[in-house]
Amino acid sequence: MHKFFRRCQVIREKDLEINEQIRDREVRLIDSDGQQLGVVPGRKAQEMAIEKKLDLVKIAPQAKPPVCKIMDYGKYKFEQSKKEKEAKKKQKVINVKEVRLSPNIEQHDLEVKSNRAHKFLSKGDKVKVSIRFKGREMGYTKLGYDVMNKFADLVSEVGQIEKKPSLEGRNMTMFLSPKNA
Repeated sequence: MHKFFRRCQVIREKDLEINEQIRDREVRLIDSDGQQLGVVPGRKAQEMAIEKKLDLVKIAPQAKPPVCKIMDYGKYKFEQSKKEKEAKKKQKVINVKEVRLSPNIEQHDLEVKSNRAHKFLSKGDKVKVSIRFKGREMGYTKLGYDVMNKFADLVSEVGQIEKKPSLEGRNMTMFLSPKNA
């Protein structure tokens, strides 16, 4: 129940109150031209919006008295969605790809894995390199560090170490990021 209430609260914060939803006695009114008209009774503000055939929108509900603006709400929402789409276009999504190694990996297998990581890094993705130690291999974690360092050297022309190899339980992980990023 608590999570549901919080979700409803977030939805309400995104949607602005418009026209009849505004039940405040007094509001600070801004005209459609951006001119401040001062503190006006709520009913009068709604009547002014109806006269101009526009919507009355509460843009700052936390202010005392709340700030309302006369505007075309449909046009306003369209502009907002346009801005959000533009912001999403500019974001770059970075994926994290994983390459798994073993502490006693052969040289050729290491080169094949490094070629795979090379492709990921050249596409702009980050790479998580992991080694899982099984059974008695836990006694030879130094081999894991050596394998990780060799791997980092093989992909050094396109990637750099973002997070050095670290041992957490039976897993050793290292993160590589593309050099151009």
